[in-house]
Amino acid sequence: MELTNSSWFQPPSLLLMGIPGLEAVQIWFSIPLCIMYFIALLGNCTILFIIKTTSTLHEPQYIFLSMLAATDVGLSLSTLPTVLNVFLLNHRDVEFHSCLTQMFFIHTFSSMESAILLAMAFDRFVAIRNPLRYTVVLTPSRITGMGFVAVVRGVVLMAPLPILLKRLPFCKGVTLSHCYCYHPDVMKLACGPVRVNIVYGLSLVLCSFGVDSVFIVISYIFILKTVLGIASEDGQLKALNTCISHIFTVFIFYVPLIMLALIHRFGTFASPILHVTMANLFLFLTPVLNPLVYSLKTKQIRSAVCKVLKGRGNLLK
Repeated sequence: MELTNSSWFQPPSLLLMGIPGLEAVQIWFSIPLCIMYFIALLGNCTILFIIKTTSTLHEPQYIFLSMLAATDVGLSLSTLPTVLNVFLLNHRDVEFHSCLTQMFFIHTFSSMESAILLAMAFDRFVAIRNPLRYTVVLTPSRITGMGFVAVVRGVVLMAPLPILLKRLPFCKGVTLSHCYCYHPDVMKLACGPVRVNIVYGLSLVLCSFGVDSVFIVISYIFILKTVLGIASEDGQLKALNTCISHIFTVFIFYVPLIMLALIHRFGTFASPILHVTMANLFLFLTPVLNPLVYSLKTKQIRSAVCKVLKGRGNLLK
């Protein structure tokens, strides 16, 4: 694909990156990637099915969990076509507008996940701080409203990203750093004025992920203050135990996200392997681990899963 002419405004397609230096054997990496996609989709769809069909799980905590699972499914499906094309079929080309579309969905679902994690932190705050008013504060209409706001915020904030990129000329090559389209990665190929893109991108980080993470920390400060006020040590441990899954989910979502953002912002001379590693951690950690963590840690979900599997087993006999 000859795209070395510096006069073109938009390239017809871009080249995705697999694993630098290991192109000849990267098809073998498609096997674990397929397994991770299978775990992510099956695990999160199972969570959705269990919560929908089990009436005892129609509580705010589990409704927020179902929102998180749905977001993880969306994020996985957004990246699956290009990732498997690169690793399984060695097809690295992605049409320019398809790339922008994928970029929009990846960033939108990421913003939604951040907002849902904040909602789940608020859920834990209310449950521990004022348990008697838990169902009064988190009514079905308010939960629906919070989910709606998460979706609208993600769509509205991320919609300008492809529009701002389409106005730029591209003449710095066509090879991206990842196996999917990511805004800072696409932007670095532009040779026009990108100040607006940089400022808007930074504003997005601060207004969505930054604000969410700050309020999550504040929620846990109040939660910790409440827990320390509980007289019995058993009561303290029981209260904290209800937050462990959420804390772990927050950690595995934000750490790769922050590392990936720092690499694109300051890691000009970072190894391509580091780019690929952090990109794949951001891509797979939360969708793969979230259903496993909540299934293993949450007794109600674990019991419901076992009941469904037992029922399926009896039908097969």
